[in-house]
Amino acid sequence: MIKASSRFDHEDRRRVEAAVAEAERSTCGEIVPVVATASGRYDRAEDLFGLLLGLASLAVVWAICQDVVETPWAPSPTPALGLSWIIGILVAGFVVGAALATRFPMLRLPLVPRGEMREEVEHRALEAFQRHRVRTTAGGTGVLIYVSLYERMVRVVGDDAIAAKLTSQDWQAVCDLVVAGMKTGRATEGLEAGIRKAGELLSRHFPIRPDDVDELPNTLVLID
Repeated sequence: MIKASSRFDHEDRRRVEAAVAEAERSTCGEIVPVVATASGRYDRAEDLFGLLLGLASLAVVWAICQDVVETPWAPSPTPALGLSWIIGILVAGFVVGAALATRFPMLRLPLVPRGEMREEVEHRALEAFQRHRVRTTAGGTGVLIYVSLYERMVRVVGDDAIAAKLTSQDWQAVCDLVVAGMKTGRATEGLEAGIRKAGELLSRHFPIRPDDVDELPNTLVLID
């Protein structure tokens, strides 16, 4: 999995910072972009991948090696693949599969329910909103654009004054632009487009004031 700090180099960060500065020229709102490598660990998906690999390994070995052995002293034929072998194959497959899913997170992605990913992204977005002081603006006009690369999901969180005017439906256009950029391998361009759209939405309800002060840094926050 490519870390957020590796996905956005110095030039990308400069471009995002410039996009934030440009968007805030028409609004008193404060835009804080945050990009995280991933929002959740998804341990259950790792275990499930291990279980599936264990079962698949057993099926392959069974198809190749299983047979019936007849011995003159046994009351009935006995399977060539005994219980100890079956348990060993299952355990080995599980351990290897779980380790692979940990080492290569994309392997567990198809096994993670979308609802679980949305919950993790929502939780981490609210956590980032608090941690990066988006709620500290004087007029309650801070906005967090939280991007989670692994899940390819975006969540926009607005402070009290923002939430009173703009809903999650209003922010969907911002999310769609950022996600489209990630899907086409142009994460920076997508984030820039999302920031510009956020500036447009904010300017309708929170236009720039003569005494406006830039209260929060325009820098891109990266969470590995």
